Amino acid sequence: MRKLKLFMLLSFLFMSMGYVFAQTRTIEGVVISAEDNEPVIGASVIVKGTTVGASTDIDGKFTIPNVPSSAKTIQVAYIGMKNKEVPIKAHMKIIMEVDTQVLEEVVVTGMTKVDKRLFTGASVQVGGDKAKMDGLPDPSRALEGKAAGVSVQNVSGTFGTAPKIRVRGATSIYGNSKPLWVVDGVVMEDVVEVDADALSSGDATTLISSAIAGLNADDIESFQVLKDGSATSIYGARAMAGVIVITTKKGRAGVSRISYTGEFTTRMRPNYNDFNIMNSQDQMAVYQEMQQKGWLNLAEIATASESGVYGKMYQLVNEGQLLNTPQSRNQYLRGAEYQNTNWFKELFDVNVMQNHAVSMSSGNERSSYYASISALLDPGWTKQSKVNRYTANLNASFNILDNLTLNVITNGSYRKQKAPGTLSQDVDAVSGEVKRDFDINPYSYALNSSRALNPNEYYVRNYAPFNIKHELENNYLDLNISDLKFQMDLRYKPIRELELAALGAIQYQATSQEHNITDFSNQAVAYRTMPTTTIRDRNPFLYTDPDNPYAIPITVLPQGGIYKRTDYRMRTNDLRLSASYNTVIKDTHIINAYAGSEINRIDRDQTWFRGWGLQYSMGEIPFYAYEVFKKGKEEGSDYYGLKHTKDRSVAFFTNLTYSYKGKYTLNGTFRYEGTNKLGKATSARWLPTWNVAAAWNAHEEKFFENLTPTFSHLALKASYSLTADRGPAWVTNSHAVINSTTPWRPLSSVSESGLEIYSLENSDLTYEKKHEFNIGLDLGLLDNRINFVFDWYKRNNYDLIGIVNTQGLGGEISKYGNVAEMKSRGAELTLSTKNIVTPDFSWTTDFTYSHVKNEITNLKNRSRAIDMVAGAGYAKEGYPVRSLFSYRFEGLNDEGLPTFINEKDELTTTDINFQERDNLDHLVYEGSVDPTDHGGLGNTFTYKNFKLNLFITYSWGNKVRLDPIFRSSYNDLNAMSKEFKNRWVVPGDENHTNIPVIASRRQLKNDSYLNRAYNAYNYSTARVAKGDFIRMKEISLTYDFNKDLISRLKLSNLSLKLQATNLFLIYADKKLNGQDPEFFNTGGVATPIPKQFTLTLRLGL
Repeated sequence: MRKLKLFMLLSFLFMSMGYVFAQTRTIEGVVISAEDNEPVIGASVIVKGTTVGASTDIDGKFTIPNVPSSAKTIQVAYIGMKNKEVPIKAHMKIIMEVDTQVLEEVVVTGMTKVDKRLFTGASVQVGGDKAKMDGLPDPSRALEGKAAGVSVQNVSGTFGTAPKIRVRGATSIYGNSKPLWVVDGVVMEDVVEVDADALSSGDATTLISSAIAGLNADDIESFQVLKDGSATSIYGARAMAGVIVITTKKGRAGVSRISYTGEFTTRMRPNYNDFNIMNSQDQMAVYQEMQQKGWLNLAEIATASESGVYGKMYQLVNEGQLLNTPQSRNQYLRGAEYQNTNWFKELFDVNVMQNHAVSMSSGNERSSYYASISALLDPGWTKQSKVNRYTANLNASFNILDNLTLNVITNGSYRKQKAPGTLSQDVDAVSGEVKRDFDINPYSYALNSSRALNPNEYYVRNYAPFNIKHELENNYLDLNISDLKFQMDLRYKPIRELELAALGAIQYQATSQEHNITDFSNQAVAYRTMPTTTIRDRNPFLYTDPDNPYAIPITVLPQGGIYKRTDYRMRTNDLRLSASYNTVIKDTHIINAYAGSEINRIDRDQTWFRGWGLQYSMGEIPFYAYEVFKKGKEEGSDYYGLKHTKDRSVAFFTNLTYSYKGKYTLNGTFRYEGTNKLGKATSARWLPTWNVAAAWNAHEEKFFENLTPTFSHLALKASYSLTADRGPAWVTNSHAVINSTTPWRPLSSVSESGLEIYSLENSDLTYEKKHEFNIGLDLGLLDNRINFVFDWYKRNNYDLIGIVNTQGLGGEISKYGNVAEMKSRGAELTLSTKNIVTPDFSWTTDFTYSHVKNEITNLKNRSRAIDMVAGAGYAKEGYPVRSLFSYRFEGLNDEGLPTFINEKDELTTTDINFQERDNLDHLVYEGSVDPTDHGGLGNTFTYKNFKLNLFITYSWGNKVRLDPIFRSSYNDLNAMSKEFKNRWVVPGDENHTNIPVIASRRQLKNDSYLNRAYNAYNYSTARVAKGDFIRMKEISLTYDFNKDLISRLKLSNLSLKLQATNLFLIYADKKLNGQDPEFFNTGGVATPIPKQFTLTLRLGL
């Protein structure tokens, strides 16, 4: 009986245990990011209604034992991603979407992808769709106002010209301070290195200054801006000015899509109502005053190098087409008075710029691809500014084995562009005048040419007939730019924790720049204009043989025009080998290690040629005079040139991260590299760079649970680092630089070649360096409805390239070396809020603010006064990197002439030395030309299928030099500002006006240096304005068509968007009088960004 009872008891126990075990189970799965199809590491997976759960490992996988059989749902959460509830299955694959209102969960450094929790640096990620501004096809302008710490100044809006981009301000004095562009892990090099200050010059080379102008903006998935040393240190001596990482789109498994985007943009012509330019009636009144002062008379006009209305009138009189009577002349002048030509209408076109892009993507578990083509068809905003750009892109990924993947990316672009013909800008250091010979920039011409001129008449310029529309057709630049990049990324995982990678990339870019100056252009005709002996003797473009004391000026261009061609070629090879080890020990200790090496090779070639006498109208057959070569030999000017540059570099790097439960993180980076550009001394050519950083994720602490949902997440970061830069591209004196020269001889028939020391060797030429300390705070409030990011940093830059003045021993007085230092500090704020969220309506706000201040602490240069007062700014110890100085304007004298305090501390009008170097205390410091504060404010409203976006950019803290419009003598081609209405006219006016008198011929004759007074006035305290502005950058309205209609059309998406860009300035200094505070009106190829309207159609299949 006892045995029976014991047997029944044991049976009951076993049955009970079986019943209990039957109530639980084990579930497994993997969590994948929808954005990049990569595993989500450290995601929290919890069975709903219980405390049972787990975290995903480095492969995104999770296993949860003892799950009650009654459980139906699991909850998945991860910072930066939308929480998700999924029904329980045996083997689960969970795809999580990014929460765009929270900082993304992965930071892309270009070399690695780092879990946001483990990232200790300062960075910001902007989605490609959010950054893209329709109608602006160059992606380099996309980050304006959208990333804290990134300053984007549109110093020129011409396509191909890079904006002036700075991450946390200037990092070098003579270097370019441009951030490093990295696309899909490969550094994008510039085919020609244009200094940041030269971007506003208007020179032709600025048209190829944007490294990513050949990239289709629709192919961009995201921008990641790496700002502090912790973020950028993996790039070592390339990262001192920050890094901008672009990730392009790729295919996804199980998703097939064909997309089309069409942008149709029309640009508005500039309007004279926005500028302070005289109309033709006011202008003719000024011309009458000029005539009374002895300027516009027949004797003077007949031999003038430039003449307009009055010159044309006297020409018609001489040719018998106009009676030489007061009545006839007055009638002609009255016609000019009512001309009121709208040069903007004559030289600018309102047309439609089209940008079409088609992309295809698909994938499965073994492979995926993304392919796209695009075509930009721009008829040109101004005459001779047509642009056609074509791009193609293929991004393919292959899972060859379960542990072996291959990513192949190839993209190419071709651009054909036209631009007005231009020469380089020159500064006359004696008179202080900035000039550009034969400038025909349409924007500059419209602002500087009299509205009394007839647009269909020929006037006189450079002693030759001139009509702007004719000149634009016969003097133009042709650019052809081809860019091709191919890269392969092979990754192998021998074990789960270890990944070995090899990335190789080849990039080739070829640019041809042809300057066609045809037979009938003003520039060509000027070289052979000599209708009278007076003009012949005055024309500076004619040639007088110095070997013949009785020689008279002759032409070196009897027939044809001038053909100039410059070719740039660049080939880059990159190879990177790396290994990464990631593991999690007992769900507590997270260890990530990354190490590798890379080799970079860059070859740049430049060829230049100038051919005289090419007869464009005669089958392009050359006809040249031998004197052109004699003249060039005597002047020391070449007619061809070759230049080859070879850059080689090698680097070894490692990065180690340790985190305890994702709460406390330590990070360190070390990189050791060398380059052939720097001195041969080992300590100069090779440099170690490093970073140490830490982070605390307070939201992972237990106590933080009591703070939710008021506080959603909180992270504190700190870093200290050493990064560097290789210095200005043009400082190459690590070896002695010896040039060929032709010494001057009394007779040109006696000549010889020689060698000259251009630069002595500096074997200690080394890297420019920067120490940076950064602290940061990331904070989320109210269930991430408010997200706040703040960073404060301090930088000390040393070993910067500066000028050392010596006694001249060895043949060089001023030498470049690592002798300068500077310091800077700043703060950045990003605020994102979800103000209202309902099923039908939402309102979100994004606000960015950046403040930066820098100061040069050590620089012993001897600056010229002209360099310090020019609008681009100059470097001086104790002041910001780009500082603007002015002559102290002391009012007008009793003759209406401007007066100043000169270097002798004397009150003067013309005793001014623009080349003064020793005594510069008389110059007044105005401020920095770079803004100290900048940012953006965006508000997005959605109502059902409509989305309205309002975006404002702002900037302040800098000074702007007003356009130099005042001269000692004017002609009847010039337009004048309305400021001239308030000019000095009679004695006593100096008491209530600061506008100088229009000088008479007598005044100019009495003082041959009078032009110095007017040029100094252009550079005086009277001609400076604040650069502060608030700009309505974008207003856009988007409509997503109803899903029922889309399904009937068999589409996956369909939307229309209307966008207004660069619409108006909400605030700017009134002294600017229409002058754009960002744009430098330097002529050449420079034009501002226009007001424009864009209609965008997007559809998907």
